[in-house]
Amino acid sequence: MDYLSYHRQFFADPPPPPRFAFSHTHTTLFYADYAAAVDYYTRVLGPPFYVEGEGTRGWLLGASWLTLLRGRAGNPRNVEVTITMETPEAAEALQAALIAAGGQGPDPSDQLMYVPVRTCPVTDPFGTDLLVVAPLDPVLE
Repeated sequence: MDYLSYHRQFFADPPPPPRFAFSHTHTTLFYADYAAAVDYYTRVLGPPFYVEGEGTRGWLLGASWLTLLRGRAGNPRNVEVTITMETPEAAEALQAALIAAGGQGPDPSDQLMYVPVRTCPVTDPFGTDLLVVAPLDPVLE
């Protein structure tokens, strides 16, 4: 299916007006094995930008934050964290780094979603699903 047909089938036209003026979102993940989670994300993203005490680490990802907190029990489940990169090559590079540090994921693929995207899924070593994406140029013919 081409993107124009996809868009006509799945998107409201006209789009409903937004109820709020969103800027961006932040993601906070709680990990039972907090030290191991901090080590994993530090190996991929570099040192945290924000450090508070022994239980909070944060990385600035573009205009958003990824924050890790010491979990009460277990690890994040039934959630997928989406990280949007500027280019498909950047998405593939981040996916490769996440996998090299101990994550798992399939080969990248192109998908029609809100916009055409390259998807690069990864499951971190603790079972949290990360979806690294980058926009592709839509073909609106």
